Amino acid sequence: QLQLTESGGGSVLAGESLTLSCAASGTAFGINSMGWFRQSPGKTREMVAMVGGGAARYANSVKGRFTITRSLETMTVDLQMNNLKPEDTAVYYCKFSTMNTGDTWGPGTQVTVSS
Repeated sequence: QLQLTESGGGSVLAGESLTLSCAASGTAFGINSMGWFRQSPGKTREMVAMVGGGAARYANSVKGRFTITRSLETMTVDLQMNNLKPEDTAVYYCKFSTMNTGDTWGPGTQVTVSS
């Protein structure tokens, strides 16, 4: 079983930066992907950034502003968010996809960006 713990959320002003971190505990092998998703009230959860197979993918809305980094050794994945906008306000979730545990989600961390 895998458990994910997120940290780094908070409230900032537009244009500021935040870094979200996600750490996994437990046993995982065959990590297919690690990523960040977000969900705003009344909207469906959307992919923000993912890394798998050595390649990173980003939502168009965050390209050039957000950077995902990961460590397979420490089973952590971070999301550096620069030039935040009010529309980035959401609950952010990390997700690990592995061969032995399938998809595991973190509990979520709130990011609020004020104009």
